[in-house]
Amino acid sequence: MFSFEWVWLALLLPLPFLVWLLPEQDAQKAALQLPTFDLVDKQQQKSNPLAFPWVWLLVWVALVLAAMRPQWIGEPITVPQEGREMILAVDLSASMNEEDMKISGRTVNRLTMLKVVVNDFIERRVGDRLGLILFADTAYVQTPLTYDRATVRQMLDEAELGLVGDKTAIGDALGLAAKRFNDKGESNRILILLTDGQNTAGNISPTDALEIAKETGIKVYTIGIGADEMLVRSFFGTRRVNPSADLDENLLTRIAKETGGQYFRARNTDELETIYSMLDQLEPVEDDPIQLRPQQALFYWPLAFALLLSTILVIGNLLKGRIKLGGNA
Repeated sequence: MFSFEWVWLALLLPLPFLVWLLPEQDAQKAALQLPTFDLVDKQQQKSNPLAFPWVWLLVWVALVLAAMRPQWIGEPITVPQEGREMILAVDLSASMNEEDMKISGRTVNRLTMLKVVVNDFIERRVGDRLGLILFADTAYVQTPLTYDRATVRQMLDEAELGLVGDKTAIGDALGLAAKRFNDKGESNRILILLTDGQNTAGNISPTDALEIAKETGIKVYTIGIGADEMLVRSFFGTRRVNPSADLDENLLTRIAKETGGQYFRARNTDELETIYSMLDQLEPVEDDPIQLRPQQALFYWPLAFALLLSTILVIGNLLKGRIKLGGNA
């Protein structure tokens, strides 16, 4: 849509005509001579078409149009009011292959269940910038912070066990998230860390990473994944075991508490879905996003036209003067 920012300046357009209508006064009686369109005599007008008053009128109109700030306004774009940024750190260690979860009555491993539930959570985070970190022996950024939720979901779906080893580097994941947030400046910084084990690898200890996270101002929600018990069949019969015996709940609780977040325990699919519903309440999506319309300034077009026309007039008069001088010589 085309519009002018300062429409009221259009009142200046008839100014030359008003000056033209003013009565001429005797030079001896007038203390001040007002400029009119009598810039050249009739003989000069006949010999030089560019000297006609209408040329100066075009220059004036172009200058007024430029002063009115013409602009092109694009279609509305919705942006969130808050600068919330959220990173999901997902454990890809070998223990995530433990099949102690169920989806629709079907037994699946922990990573498969996590993908199903987290994808629904990602879909609901409209307006948030989301990122994805995967960790095992070390941690790496799979998806930088972005508004493109479809890409984050796709990268999570494509994550496979064994990509970065079999161990668990919780400290590396926490430290890497702190670095990525720190690179982005001020924002509401949320990290959701999902793991089923304890720190057994990495270049930075969880304690050191926790201090960095606190200095960076990150709020960490930790989620411990894994069932409390499962039946294992062997040659001697069926026995109950705790598949989450290696889960370091004390560490996860400490990380969450000292950063202002919370620790959650997900023993099954329903509990993980409930946790993400709680996270939606704890970190709600902005209900009233701002609508902005991109603006493109166009004032330089009439301004360039006025400048070009004025330049032609000046150069034309200079050339005409030289020609006359040459002819007189």
